[in-house]
Amino acid sequence: MTGAAGFIGSHLVEELVGAGHHVRALVRYSSTGYRGMLDRLDPSVLDQVDVRYGDVRDPALMEALLADSGVVYHLAALIGIPYSYEAPRSYFDVNVAGTQNVLDAARRQDVGRVIVASTSEVYGSAQYTPIDEDHPLHPQSPYAASKVAADQLALSYQRTFGTPVVLVRPFNTFGPRQSPRAVIPTIIGQLLHRDDGRVELGALTPRRDFVFVTDTARGFRLAAATDDAVGSVFNLASGRSISIGELAGRIAALVGGADVRIETKDERVRPPDSEVEELRGDASRARQTCGWEPLVSLDEGLVAAIEDFRGHGVRDAERYWA
Repeated sequence: MTGAAGFIGSHLVEELVGAGHHVRALVRYSSTGYRGMLDRLDPSVLDQVDVRYGDVRDPALMEALLADSGVVYHLAALIGIPYSYEAPRSYFDVNVAGTQNVLDAARRQDVGRVIVASTSEVYGSAQYTPIDEDHPLHPQSPYAASKVAADQLALSYQRTFGTPVVLVRPFNTFGPRQSPRAVIPTIIGQLLHRDDGRVELGALTPRRDFVFVTDTARGFRLAAATDDAVGSVFNLASGRSISIGELAGRIAALVGGADVRIETKDERVRPPDSEVEELRGDASRARQTCGWEPLVSLDEGLVAAIEDFRGHGVRDAERYWA
């Protein structure tokens, strides 16, 4: 698995180990030996994981990593949308060239299945809802454009070379271990860190379809286990959306603090024509083909995210909301 140290990746490691699979996990090399969110896993889980260090931009490393692999889960990517405006080339180096390295290694190693992590951001603002997999792709950020390119490259390998590719397209995943920069931890962190109920956000009207991270991880595993999934794209979505402003109020009620006061900060607003106004997905294909459906409600997931943040996130978040 690539991207194993990340938010979704660490939960997928747990999901796979829990299902009895052996996991070889790629973590981007650091001289400190930092293993990202894998360090948050229970030792009984992590003891069963073969952690390797490196970078998806290294084709020789990908060849070695994928040797004797039955299934490859490719989650490694640069994902921060704001930074993609500042350094778009780096997103294509990692997200597109890195994906090509994984695909080439999978071909040479004759891997049985390649599960590629996509994103609902490739759709852009909804032209119709709920968004199914046939919705036009309309990337509105360099990040989204890099993911469209990676997706199409993966599907081209399936069509041209017969590489057994499956695209899994999560909508807005949330839950424990998520970066403090993501919108739900941003709201939680500010509510817990500040005593005046003030929350600074960007645009409040965009609507998002939130899926709890354990449901997303299970969707990846089911996609790999379903023979009919090869060559297909699968949305992982709840089919419901909520505006960012409404979401902030909902989290404030669950935190149980003072009345929330939301302030829009210009520096948190995306550039003109870049904001995706609505994402609400149709997961019928995943339900019918893979037997997947979300099991955790938004409120249940928010409670879990809040409790996780109380235990682990506040110290890390203070540098963002001093």
